[in-house]
Amino acid sequence: MELKNIDQGQAFDFGKTASSYAAYRDIYPRELYDRLRSLGVAAEGTAWLDLGTGTGVLPKNLYNPRASVTGADLSEAQISFARREAEDNGWKINYIVAPAEATGLPDHSFDTVTAAQCFWYFDREKMRPELRRLLKPGGTFIKIAMDWDLSDPIAERSVGLVREMNPHWTGGYGIGEDIFDDLFPGRKTEVFSAALLFTRESWHGRMCACRGTLASMDENTFRAWEERHLDFMCRCPERFTVRHIVYYSRFSL
Repeated sequence: MELKNIDQGQAFDFGKTASSYAAYRDIYPRELYDRLRSLGVAAEGTAWLDLGTGTGVLPKNLYNPRASVTGADLSEAQISFARREAEDNGWKINYIVAPAEATGLPDHSFDTVTAAQCFWYFDREKMRPELRRLLKPGGTFIKIAMDWDLSDPIAERSVGLVREMNPHWTGGYGIGEDIFDDLFPGRKTEVFSAALLFTRESWHGRMCACRGTLASMDENTFRAWEERHLDFMCRCPERFTVRHIVYYSRFSL
């Protein structure tokens, strides 16, 4: 995929990160899931669609067998991981490979639609009518994002190494204004912080799964970055926390 507003047009492919993503990106704090449940996500008797679902992190953590759950993503590799995990655990989740702007799902069929850590990849102008088409009258769209706090020394150094090796990468600078845009009238945004626990392995894996490394680096550059990052990890404690900022905006249609 290539987008002019992402990484100065540099191509990236999250399919290349599917195994790392499945293993190391299930890191949203429990508080986020509690807040989403309080907003009716996956409530009994409702239908919920998760756009840009990746390996199904949100659906598996919010799974309710008494709700209808669908996840959509453009990456066949990531959806294959999501489907396999759902099958292994007996979760009735409908995963489809489809762009968020044209899912092909029925009109007015969802009470809630979510998009976590992905909305900036979508065509905003196409998403407005698509969300109105997908949601039932009175339905809710929730846009979610989480980013590391660069005042944390481990995050600062890890991000700095990616920037050194991949100067086209525009990530890692904070969420910015995207989460606060007025996609529809009546936006309500909440922000909170969380100290997330990592091991050296899990933090390295989390960095491997970011867009700036495995998804966009050539093999030689990635191996060089990985060697430097693993060397840095050896000088960190075996277990540590990294502070993150969590944002979510909800819109009622």
